[in-house]
Amino acid sequence: MILRTTIAFIAILILARVIGKKQISQFTFFHYATGITFGSIAAEISSKADGAYWDGITGLVWWTVLTMFVSYITLRSKKIRVLIDDKPMILIKNGVIMDTALKKSRLHEDELTMLLREQSIFSLDEVHYAIFETNGELSVLKKPAYSSATKEDAKADVSIPPYVPTEIISNGKIISESLKEVGLTEEWVMTKLRKKKVQKLEDVYFAQVLENGSLYISLRNDGGKTSN
Repeated sequence: MILRTTIAFIAILILARVIGKKQISQFTFFHYATGITFGSIAAEISSKADGAYWDGITGLVWWTVLTMFVSYITLRSKKIRVLIDDKPMILIKNGVIMDTALKKSRLHEDELTMLLREQSIFSLDEVHYAIFETNGELSVLKKPAYSSATKEDAKADVSIPPYVPTEIISNGKIISESLKEVGLTEEWVMTKLRKKKVQKLEDVYFAQVLENGSLYISLRNDGGKTSN
């Protein structure tokens, strides 16, 4: 049983990697159903000692092939993509609930308001457009009067930040690949640390380059944090 479970575990890790991130995130009903089937087959393989072991592995591999095939044809054909994944449905248009679209989506008004509340929208009057996505989530465009003010609205600085927040130190060790991605050097890191009176790299539990080029530092043990 330990051997069967171990091999099933390794197989599902490899096959999940082959299928890709879309499957893991379960974008649509198809990916959701595939994920459940994968888990069910793997559980069947590892839990039944008297079952045909290689039949289960074959089922996993073949399911992977079918999933990749369907993903390929949905990329090539929009009609097939709509057939398999359905298409987004406009539930609210210009502030008006589209009752026909609501029925096609098999939703009722209470479910619509629940989806809106999940996005902190308690009044339908705030909504300009609401689109029911193929993954079951609701995308909402608020009316201009209820939209959050942007930096541009407030005449604030809207320049593009020079960096993407990136972890560069983990558990007292510099992550060289991350430094290369943001175009920084270990000398730059040590200079920043010395400015905060951190002499040893080993004292840093976590450090992250922030958007403006400053450095977030969380020290080991004492839980202290600072940025410069």
